[in-house]
Amino acid sequence: MKKILIITLFLTGLMILATPMDKSAQQTDSRITKGFAINPVPLNLEKKNLALVGLGSYIINAHGGCNDCHTCPSYTPGHNPFAGGDGQFNAANYLAGGVPFGPTLASRNLTPDLQGRPAGLTFQQFRHTLRTGQDPHIPGRILQVMPWPVFRNMTDDDLRAIYEYLRAIPPATPGVCSGAGE
Repeated sequence: MKKILIITLFLTGLMILATPMDKSAQQTDSRITKGFAINPVPLNLEKKNLALVGLGSYIINAHGGCNDCHTCPSYTPGHNPFAGGDGQFNAANYLAGGVPFGPTLASRNLTPDLQGRPAGLTFQQFRHTLRTGQDPHIPGRILQVMPWPVFRNMTDDDLRAIYEYLRAIPPATPGVCSGAGE
């Protein structure tokens, strides 16, 4: 009987070791780690979900291209990747908006307001804006430059991660530039 128990435990252990890890969990963990590695600014992580903040950084900084339109200028001097630089973001004005798109339109400041809300929006307002493209500050106006049609297909969890990352970045004021990606 003891021999059967030992063999059963041994075979159970082998089965556990032979079972592949959940690849989606591995991918999420690596995206969180990468998100923290590529984050360009100090973060306020007090009372924040670290996994969401890391994932949000990954989405914004590795996929979203948010910096190009919401940071003015986008890159530190000499680091613009479109001019041969290494792509170091302008941390001083990071995601503070102010990038002009014509004479009357500029990107919004996405950094937290005094209540800690990105762009002054609650999560529900933020999610609604990214799902519908409706300008939260000007009723009836559609965001013409913002790639909301891409963001509307993201999961609520991904949108929450973006929001939580934006809550963690420092408030900033817009810089001066002449256009996106400068």
